[in-house]
Amino acid sequence: MSDKKISKTSNEPERGYLAAFKDLENRIENMFRDMWKKPFHHKEFPDTFSFNALSKMPRVDVVDRDKEIFVKAELPGFDKDDLDISIADRQLVIKAKTCKEEKEEKGDYLKQEIRSNEVYRSVLLPAETEDEKIKTSFRNGVLKLTIPKQKGSQRKQIKVE
Repeated sequence: MSDKKISKTSNEPERGYLAAFKDLENRIENMFRDMWKKPFHHKEFPDTFSFNALSKMPRVDVVDRDKEIFVKAELPGFDKDDLDISIADRQLVIKAKTCKEEKEEKGDYLKQEIRSNEVYRSVLLPAETEDEKIKTSFRNGVLKLTIPKQKGSQRKQIKVE
């Protein structure tokens, strides 16, 4: 059987927006067909789409409370000085980078190791925030942020009658 596509004429009813969705569905299926067979040996995707790239994204919890947003990020192996945290236009960016060198010399024996690690995570916050009043803590590789919401962005409960 041939993989040739048969195009429909423009007077058929399916040729509108439904055809666009079917076309998109076919393209996605074709793109991932080989990847499902060998998920760890796919060469067409760049590193940013690999499982390795996912391991460089720290786990982040975002909790939308009434008057604040609570964010908790797991950053094991990093120190407070390794962190770079910023907020712009409701976008929270958490970066951490470390580089450690070890050098040991004993006679004609030399051991030199350079270890580096870098993670990055960007999260869209659910409301406008008061960035000047953010409270932070970092302990045992866990970053905690308490970010107050702006007055107009605070959640309001609506009673159903």
